Amino acid sequence: MSYPGGLRRGIQMKRLLDLFCGAGGSATGYHRAGFEVVGVDITPQLHFPFEFHQADALTYNLAGFDVIHASPPCQLYSACRRMHNCKGRTYTDLIAATRSLLLKSGAIYVIENVKGSPLINPNKLTGTMFGLKMHRERWFESNVFFFTPEHRGLAGGRVGKNGFVSMVGGGDTGRGRIPADHRDKAAWQKASGIDWMTKREMSQSVPPEYTEYIGRQLMNILTRSATANQPATEKGKETKPPQEGKERGKESI
Repeated sequence: MSYPGGLRRGIQMKRLLDLFCGAGGSATGYHRAGFEVVGVDITPQLHFPFEFHQADALTYNLAGFDVIHASPPCQLYSACRRMHNCKGRTYTDLIAATRSLLLKSGAIYVIENVKGSPLINPNKLTGTMFGLKMHRERWFESNVFFFTPEHRGLAGGRVGKNGFVSMVGGGDTGRGRIPADHRDKAAWQKASGIDWMTKREMSQSVPPEYTEYIGRQLMNILTRSATANQPATEKGKETKPPQEGKERGKESI
């Protein structure tokens, strides 16, 4: 039987803490990759699908987790700040404070944010890399290396055509030119692979395919590290040469 992320029966699941978790787009991807996920957000998240704690992400106890993912508020750097309903609002930059916290934790970490945010050497993922009908570029900073999929381009990916959507500003990036059937909840669900959130929650979310891809690479890193740290007596007994006077599986007569 196969298990997510290469897990086998009897092996303890790796734990991942999702700070600023929202309704669980990132968390779902990590869960698919094989992690036990715990979410933290300062506001109630009724649709978060895993263990959840309402708390301040910057003061939550980080002990006991193998990986920490954080998605601090992105409005300061997002396209929303240029829209009429966001003008005049002020937003706090929590990226630097989040990074400092995660560095002190000693755990593997991932910080996610929008295009243009001040992340350090981020990996840049888009929906088209995973066959999704949306661009939705998101940046990911980490203290470990992971690969980025090949960029597939935007051929046929015009918003409002062939099922391609934008989950920004109600989906009408064309100011009235985007068809209604590309702006409704059903269209967003089909394009993003998210079917448990409200439309507003979806507008703030990361498609699970992004973090499932990252999570599988992190799981491989953790698995290799655990294997390397095993005592010699627990490693590959079958690879030891047979003792003198014995053949594999039986004594010589």
